[in-house]
Amino acid sequence: MKIFLVGGAVRDRLLGLKVKDNDWVVTGSNPERMLEKGFKTVGKDFPVFLHPTTGDEYALARTERKSGAGYHGFHFYAAEDVTLAEDLQRRDLTINALAEDEHGRLIDLVGGKADLEQKVLRHVSPAFAEDPVRILRIARFLARFSSLGFKIADETLQLMQNMVKGGEVDALVPERVWQETRRALGEENPSKFIEALRACGALAILFPEIDRLFGVPQSKKHHPEVDTGIHTLLVLQQACLLTDDPVIRFAALTHDLGKGTTPKNELPHHDQHEERGYQLVKVLCQRYKIPKHYKQLAAITSLFHTHVHRAFEEQPTILLELLERADAFRRPERFKQFLLACTADSRGRPSYEDNDYPEADFFALLLEKTAQIDTKAIIAAGFKGEAIRAQLHQQRLSLIKTIKAAQ
Repeated sequence: MKIFLVGGAVRDRLLGLKVKDNDWVVTGSNPERMLEKGFKTVGKDFPVFLHPTTGDEYALARTERKSGAGYHGFHFYAAEDVTLAEDLQRRDLTINALAEDEHGRLIDLVGGKADLEQKVLRHVSPAFAEDPVRILRIARFLARFSSLGFKIADETLQLMQNMVKGGEVDALVPERVWQETRRALGEENPSKFIEALRACGALAILFPEIDRLFGVPQSKKHHPEVDTGIHTLLVLQQACLLTDDPVIRFAALTHDLGKGTTPKNELPHHDQHEERGYQLVKVLCQRYKIPKHYKQLAAITSLFHTHVHRAFEEQPTILLELLERADAFRRPERFKQFLLACTADSRGRPSYEDNDYPEADFFALLLEKTAQIDTKAIIAAGFKGEAIRAQLHQQRLSLIKTIKAAQ
C-alpha cells in the first residue's frame, strides 16, 4: 500500500498559496484493508475514506468510464491494481494532476508543473469532455487564478465549446450548477467565471437571463460602457471590492436582468426593467433551487436599486415605501446588504469606480432614525389595533420629511 498527496494541496504549495485541505490517493489497497486501519468510509460512488485522526480524505486510486449522459453517467473501478498514473490521467486539469510521494518528491506525469509556470489551465486528456461539470470547474478555477495571470488553453476552450455543441451541458443537474456557481461567487474574480461560460457557449444555456444582457445598449449619459453585459460584470467586480459575501455578489450579478427583455424599439432606455428583472430573478432561483436568502436579496435589489440611486429626488412617501416594501425595519442587516449591492451598481461604470455614494448613507440614516420610533409609546398614548400601525407610519413619514429637509 502506498499513499500520495494529490491535487490542490500540491498545486497551491507550488504556487506559494496557503494549503486549505490535503487529499490523498491510496494504491495497492482495498476497502477492507482501509477499514481495518481505522478509516471511515464516506464515498458513495467510489471508495473514499476519512483518516481516523486528521479527518483528511483518502481515496482509493480509480479509473472511470463513461456509461451515460451527464455528471452521474460514469462507471468507476477502484482496486489494488489501479496505478497512480491511471488515477492522475482521469483528472480534469494538468495543474490538478500533480502528486507527491511519502518523501515529498513531486510526481508530474502530465505536464502540470510546466502549466503552473506558464499560467495555463489545460485539460489532462480527451476524457475531460465526458464530464460537463468540468466546464463549470475550469470556469471557477479561472475566477480563482486569473489574478495570477492564468488563462484557459486554446485547445481546452475549443473542447469546452465542442462539449456545449454536443449537448453535454444540458445534462447538468441544477444542484451542481448552483454549487459551482456559489463557489465561484466566493472566488477573487467571479466575473471571470461568467466570461469563461460565455466564451464556450454555456452561459446561454445555463444562465440565458445573464447571457442576453451582452450587446444590449444603455444610455451613454449614465453608462459610458453602454453594453449592459459589460456593466453587469463591472458591478460584480465592484461588489467584490466591497465585500466577500457571495449573497451580495449574487444580487449584484442579477440586479439588471430586466434590461435583457427591454423591447428593441425602446432602447437604449429601460423603463420598468426593475419589475421584469424581479420576475426573472424568481425564475432563475427556482430553476437552480437557490437558497431563499440569496433569492430575497437579489429580488429587492432588482426591484429597488434605481430608487436608491434617486434617493435625493424622491418624495418622503416614496422613501418610506421603499423601506417598508424592502422589509428594512424587520431585516436591517439584509437592507445593509442591499445598500452595498446598490453601491456596487453605482460604481460599476467607467470613471465612477472611486466615487462616493451618499445615497446609501442617506438611506442608512433614514432607517437608523425611523427605527428608533418607540412603538410602546404609541400604544401608551392610547392607539389600538390598526391605528398603531397608522400612527407609526405617520411618525416615520414626518421624521423622513424633517431629515430630507435638512439635507
